[in-house]
Amino acid sequence: MRIGTHITAYGPVDDVLADAADAAARGLDSAWTNQLPGGWDPLTVLAGMTGGPAELGTAVVPTYPRHPVALATEAVTVQALTGGRLTLGIGPSHAAAITGWFGIPHTAPLRHTREYLDVLRPLIAGEHVTHRGEFFTVDTKLEVSVTPPKVLVGALGPKMLGVARDHADGTIAIWVRPGTVADYLVPRLDGARIAVMPMVTVTDDPDGARDRVAARYGGSGELPAYRAMLDRGGLAGPADALVTGDEETVLRELRRYRDAGATDLIVMPVGTAEERARTLDIAAQVRD
Repeated sequence: MRIGTHITAYGPVDDVLADAADAAARGLDSAWTNQLPGGWDPLTVLAGMTGGPAELGTAVVPTYPRHPVALATEAVTVQALTGGRLTLGIGPSHAAAITGWFGIPHTAPLRHTREYLDVLRPLIAGEHVTHRGEFFTVDTKLEVSVTPPKVLVGALGPKMLGVARDHADGTIAIWVRPGTVADYLVPRLDGARIAVMPMVTVTDDPDGARDRVAARYGGSGELPAYRAMLDRGGLAGPADALVTGDEETVLRELRRYRDAGATDLIVMPVGTAEERARTLDIAAQVRD
């Protein structure tokens, strides 16, 4: 099982890069970041993580605001600048974000994602793509050559998981507990990569940690795709998915993801600076 961490791309960019270097110093396998409103561009930030871990990933980049040719161009550039360390996580996001932030219709996300991958993956592999579809018309080739980055899809529903399996290299899942990994994700991915991204905090006040997560992230549980995944796990909201407690408790719970069949654990440390440090100390022990 590969162990990584999620780094929020807010705040001074030097702090973001320092977090990546810290992840490498702790022996973690990967560092990931995503697209947030008002934050740094995730792929550009990854290109600056020269001192980061062996794998650098996006979890995830929304597809609708970026044409697949533009994202392919950016991805192969970052792949070259990072010495082949990129894993490209993409996803259709949610109507609340795509339409609310960008004013773009969130039309047919399943078909959009499948067609997006049909253009993106051949391009990053160096192929000439001639495509005329529902969403994109493309006739081009990238005239630069790199080892193609792996592509993961932020997929939660059964049909989108099929796209992640058949048109990409696997999935990145959030708001899931180990039982959902074993009973729902593993049977649908058929050996593809399953990266799970739990929110984690090692703390002496787990009830307080759950209250803070509920206050900050409770609204995420109302987004339809997230709501459906929480329901599959029998979880009332994002706070129920939080992995929290002392070091022994958290280590035991994180190892349950490994035993359930996850191939990658992307720890999202939350809490105070001290709690986040304690969390990453434990994350590095999950493989042991």
